[in-house]
Amino acid sequence: MLRDVPELPDVAVYVECLAARCVGRPLLRARLGGPALLRTAVPPLASAEGRVVREVRRMGKRIVFALEGDLFLVFHLRIAGRLRWRAPGAPIPRKVGHAAFDFETGTLLLTEASTKKRATLHVVQGEADLAACDPGGLEVLECDLEAFSARLCAENRTLKRALTDPRILSGIGNAYSDEILHRARLSPVRLTRKLDPEEVRRLFEATRETLVLWTERLRAEAGSGFPEKVTAFRPGMAVHGRYRQPCPVCGAPIQRIVHAENESNYCAPCQTGGRLLADRALSRLLKQDWPRSLEELDARMRDA
Repeated sequence: MLRDVPELPDVAVYVECLAARCVGRPLLRARLGGPALLRTAVPPLASAEGRVVREVRRMGKRIVFALEGDLFLVFHLRIAGRLRWRAPGAPIPRKVGHAAFDFETGTLLLTEASTKKRATLHVVQGEADLAACDPGGLEVLECDLEAFSARLCAENRTLKRALTDPRILSGIGNAYSDEILHRARLSPVRLTRKLDPEEVRRLFEATRETLVLWTERLRAEAGSGFPEKVTAFRPGMAVHGRYRQPCPVCGAPIQRIVHAENESNYCAPCQTGGRLLADRALSRLLKQDWPRSLEELDARMRDA
């Protein structure tokens, strides 16, 4: 099953919920379930115990706890990492549990339901070392069209790659890039330097609208509780994870491009002028040249 990293809307809501529970309170104890999570040795994790949380902030797809004394805990959940808020002193779950962070108000658990342990925790001292953890992507919700255009077109990349590169734009991954491109009516393989000014403006607005929309939806879903169902596959999405389901705009079946552990979903009539983009997995199944239209794809699938 293909899975995606928690992205800006998910992380932003995590940060809000954590801030409400942790800011102004001391981290009483930090417990590790194993060696896989912690990626730094100095300062030691134990040095965070007893320090008051001054702020919880987002850094791209990372969650940062800013503690008194200029000490920072930097969490990256990767693909399967998730946060759980439990009663004070809750045990670290076996098999999936990475760590527990005890506060007076409750215990924050970090779990990862995957055989590949990719989630990370860095303990760093000072703003300079914290900055070294930041990939440097532009915050789209904090910039103007001119800055967005300059960063997007600095290199000639496909739109899918440009949107999901954390060095170019901050906090966007596989799921929301699909939604953004569908809203902007642009192909995932369109090259950044081939965009005209109107298309850049459309992409800028679609990016901001999509991120704000989903942050508001996830915030409303969490309510006064804590996000428990953080997933990249949601019923309200237009294209992501909806392969072969009807496009909510035109009704055509959603298509996909599979690559590595991810897939890109798009609507051919809305985004590519009806042209199908080559997908290696389906090309191998058909054992023929890639069809150019939905009608030709339907015919070949019937004959395969």
